[in-house]
Amino acid sequence: MISNAQIQFFKEEGYLVVKDLLSPLDVSYYSDLYDAFLDNSINASKYRSDLSGGTNDTKEKITQIMVPNKLVPELIVKPYHQKAEQIAKQLLGDDMAFDFDMLINKAPNTNTITPWHQDAAYWIDMPDKRATSCWMAIDKAFKDNGCMWYTPKSHLEPLMAHEQKGHKGALQCHGSEFDAICVELEPGSCVFHDGHLLHYSRGNATNRQRRAFITNFRPQEMIALERLKGYDHTGERKVK
Repeated sequence: MISNAQIQFFKEEGYLVVKDLLSPLDVSYYSDLYDAFLDNSINASKYRSDLSGGTNDTKEKITQIMVPNKLVPELIVKPYHQKAEQIAKQLLGDDMAFDFDMLINKAPNTNTITPWHQDAAYWIDMPDKRATSCWMAIDKAFKDNGCMWYTPKSHLEPLMAHEQKGHKGALQCHGSEFDAICVELEPGSCVFHDGHLLHYSRGNATNRQRRAFITNFRPQEMIALERLKGYDHTGERKVK
């Protein structure tokens, strides 16, 4: 599905844009399903939190719903998960497998950033650190509504120190747009990034949702190790 040049770019820069991963018809399916999660037609309360650090009695600014596949198991065999896993194998090896998924939505006119961080800061330490996330846009993602920004080549450096602020808020570390790349996406397009790549997004200053569906992949043996240690990405956060 991707070229050798794209694979090399991912290894060197730490991210890769893949346009039109899904058809408009497929995007429509995921959009409807996403809304069912957001409006609680599908009850995901045990996996739902606000990454802005807000409490239960405040409006959600950055809604995170972990492991939607646990509530809608057929997601695993739908086009998004299947196509993303194929590309993950091309990028990092045939032993790459689906680990977990999540929904992250920035509500309209909330204008709340997702702070600079590396995904690996959320995970337990593992001997094989290969990992990639696929960030798929359900809505058009651009600067004003919170598209992704990446610091190229930062995945080649040691993991940075992170801290957590607020009530179960996102982990964060130091980063800057000055040396980062802005990745704007059309619905159904996506960007893969290495688990150690530094990234962030601005807040949503528009009148519409900014919905993203993320799938995550790592070696099958490392997934088995996670589960053996009781770690399944359902909301528990560990940094080692």
